[in-house]
Amino acid sequence: MSQDSHSAFDFHSLTPDLILDAIESLGIYPETGLLALNSYENRVYQFRSDEGKRYVVKFYRPERWSDAQIQEEHDYALALAAEDIPMAVPAIIDGHTLHHYQGFRFALFPSIGGRAFEVDNLEQLEYVGRFIGRMHQYGAEVGFKEREPLNPQILGDESFAWLKQSGLVPKSLENAFFIVAEQVLAKVKSIWSQHKFKSIRLHGDLHPGNILWTPDGPGFVDLDDARMGPAIQDIWMMLTGDRAQQLLQLEILLEGYEEFCEFDSRQLVLIEPLRALRMLHYNAWLGRRWQDPAFPMHFPWFGDEKYWGQQILAFKEQLALLDEPPLSLIPY
Repeated sequence: MSQDSHSAFDFHSLTPDLILDAIESLGIYPETGLLALNSYENRVYQFRSDEGKRYVVKFYRPERWSDAQIQEEHDYALALAAEDIPMAVPAIIDGHTLHHYQGFRFALFPSIGGRAFEVDNLEQLEYVGRFIGRMHQYGAEVGFKEREPLNPQILGDESFAWLKQSGLVPKSLENAFFIVAEQVLAKVKSIWSQHKFKSIRLHGDLHPGNILWTPDGPGFVDLDDARMGPAIQDIWMMLTGDRAQQLLQLEILLEGYEEFCEFDSRQLVLIEPLRALRMLHYNAWLGRRWQDPAFPMHFPWFGDEKYWGQQILAFKEQLALLDEPPLSLIPY
C-alpha cells in the first residue's frame, strides 16, 4: 500500500549535481543538460549520454511505494515488452532496474521518441485499442502481489477522510463540499457493490498523455499507478466530448481491443464511478503534496474559494451523471 498519507517530503535536496552524480554512478555520462519532463509525483528528466543515446531518468517520490512495489512495476513493464507490447521499460544495469543513491531511488529508461497521441484520430484510437487488448490479455494471466488494488475504499474513503481532517477546504464551503462529496462516494460504493468484475493487472493511469505516437504506432509510458482492477479503467480516460462522441470512440477502441481480448460490456456501468473516484482522489493528492514547493507553484488556484466552489458544482454534476444510464453499445 502507498506510504504517502502525511509526508511533508519535497525534492529540495535533489539538486542537479546529485542527479548527475546518481546517473554517473551507473556508468552513464550525460552529454547534455537535464530537461525536466512534466511530472509532479516524481521527478523525471531527459538527457543524451556521451554515447549519443537518449535516456529518461526517473527519481521516485520517497515514502510512496516500497522497493517491492516499484520492482513489480518494472518487472511488469519488461514482461509486456517481451510480448511485443510497446511499453517504456527500465534499463537493466548490472542486473538491476531500481537503483539507490543518497536516499533516493531511481531508474533509467531509454527515451521513446514520438508525438502526442491524437485521441480524436479514429485510426490511432483503434490501434491503441488493439494494444490495450493485448496488454489485458497478458495482464489477466496472473495478478500483482505487491501493488495496491483499485477500489472505492483506497481511492474514495481514504481520500475523503484525509480531506476532511486536512483543513484545506475553506470553512465557508466545508459543509457544502463534504455533503455532496459524501453523496457521490455513497452512490459510487452502491454501484460498485452491485457488480462483481474480474480484476486484472492494469496500466492504471492510461490517459492520452501517457501514450506517445511513434513511427511504429503507440508507445505506452508510466506504469507508476499500475494496480489490479477492472479492465474499463484503462479505457474510459480515452473517451471525450458528448455522449455521442464517447460512444463512437468506445466502439472504435473496443473494435481493436476485442481482436485480442474479450471485453465484458457490463463494466461500462463503472465509467462514471471511476471518474468520481478520480476526482476525489485528485483533490486529496494535491492536498497531500501541498508541502512540496512544486505544488503551490504549479497549482496556485488549489487553495482558493473559487476552486472549491467549482469542485462543489463538479461533484453535483457527477452525482447527476451517476444516476443516468451508463454508456451502452446497445441502445436503451
